[in-house]
Amino acid sequence: QVQLVESGGGSVQPGGSLRLSCTMSGYTERHNCITWFRQPPGMEREGVAASFSTTGNTYYVDSVRGRFTISRDNARENTVYLQMDNLRPEDTATYYCAVKYMCADFSNPSRFKYWGQGTHVTVSS
Repeated sequence: QVQLVESGGGSVQPGGSLRLSCTMSGYTERHNCITWFRQPPGMEREGVAASFSTTGNTYYVDSVRGRFTISRDNARENTVYLQMDNLRPEDTATYYCAVKYMCADFSNPSRFKYWGQGTHVTVSS
């Protein structure tokens, strides 16, 4: 059974930082693309960053590039982090991690079958 568990959400002031963690278990495919999504209140879910296991390649959407960094734990490759810096009020959302075989079309939530339960991030003064 595939499980993804997120942690690290919370409240922060604009300009602050948070680091989210996603730990995956039970996914036995040769490759994996672990992706962070977010869903602001009343809005659609969007992919923001992805990490591909085999090459180490990372992918970002324009709205977070340069502020967010996705990385994998060197010791535990099934743990992925999302370092979020210079946070803005518009980053407020529930953040989810999800996994699929490859990273093609990573920002499309309909491509993913396995999801975590989400962790909340609030950016407010």
